Amino acid sequence: MLGDCLRRFVENEVVPAGRAWEEAGFVPRETLRKMGSLGFLGLRYPEQHGGAGMNVLGTALLAEELGRSSFGGFAVTVLVHTDMASPHLVNAGSRAQLERYLPAIVAGEKITAVAVTEPDAGSDVRSIRTTAKRDGSSWVLNGSKMYITNGVHADVYFVAAKTDPAAGTKGISMFIVEKGTPGLSVARPLDKMGWRSSDTAELVFDNCRVPAENLLGEEGRGFYAIMKNFQNERIALAAMAMGEAAKALEITLEYVKQRKAFGAVLWDKQAIRQRLSMLAARVEAGRQLVYSAAWADAQGRDCVKEVSMAKAYCGELVNEVMYDCLQFHGGFGYIRDSAIERMSRDARIQSIGGGATEVMLEEVAKRL
Repeated sequence: MLGDCLRRFVENEVVPAGRAWEEAGFVPRETLRKMGSLGFLGLRYPEQHGGAGMNVLGTALLAEELGRSSFGGFAVTVLVHTDMASPHLVNAGSRAQLERYLPAIVAGEKITAVAVTEPDAGSDVRSIRTTAKRDGSSWVLNGSKMYITNGVHADVYFVAAKTDPAAGTKGISMFIVEKGTPGLSVARPLDKMGWRSSDTAELVFDNCRVPAENLLGEEGRGFYAIMKNFQNERIALAAMAMGEAAKALEITLEYVKQRKAFGAVLWDKQAIRQRLSMLAARVEAGRQLVYSAAWADAQGRDCVKEVSMAKAYCGELVNEVMYDCLQFHGGFGYIRDSAIERMSRDARIQSIGGGATEVMLEEVAKRL
């Protein structure tokens, strides 16, 4: 039922408007509120806060169907809100914090972003330089964050900062920072190769003062919170990649069954049929790997190896699929009016964002 509802929403609300969102550089708030009213933004959150009480399998299905929209920027705008940023609140928030923020987050009234990455620190979280110093009844944040999805339009940011720079991974904490807080500014929106309907920004914290109660979870436990949520984030991105790949194959199959060359449609060329058949098999294999990892995570198992495998495999595979699908479209695949051209640009980040393939493979290697 959920999959059917998501697919109908994508077909009716996203596909007709997606190109306009690409030009505007963001997804309209009314669309996100509509998703909230349909229950899509709180699939894994407690029912008492408006959620559906599902597990990570719901995340995988949501991400796969959003990926099938063919608009990666829209998909990641939603997934950052639902599965990369707001889980920090649900996992570590106090009762007062949950009551204050979560209902509006689930409803799409407040959109969230997570601010961890910095110009010199991506997957290496321990190298962040943003600091937070206690000053009476406040924390004062100083530093900058880079490549922050939803960075321009978010209402609530979950920010990683060093509260004890000498303590290594035990000196990082998470904070809730609301839009409009003095000292928080968007230094610049970032102009990206793909995901163009997703707003991405550099943030600056210049003596940004937040109340002491905006500490999220225990002081010094931020690194572990980030590591924990990486599993959820990587499942979402891998599932999204397989949704994108499946949609690209669907579009390409339709094209090659109509496009004629040398007296016959392209589908009649054995090499093309067989290549698309093998890609379809590999996409299905990647999809099963994602759902297997999600199932293990839902059972509470240690599945870092499986999740890292899924993220690495699917991030690389979606780019391989896009390359061949564009090739089989010929010159039309290189034109901006082609969905495959857009999807090829969008897919490139899948082997980088949320943990680069090389980082994922090192996580696997540690456990072999």
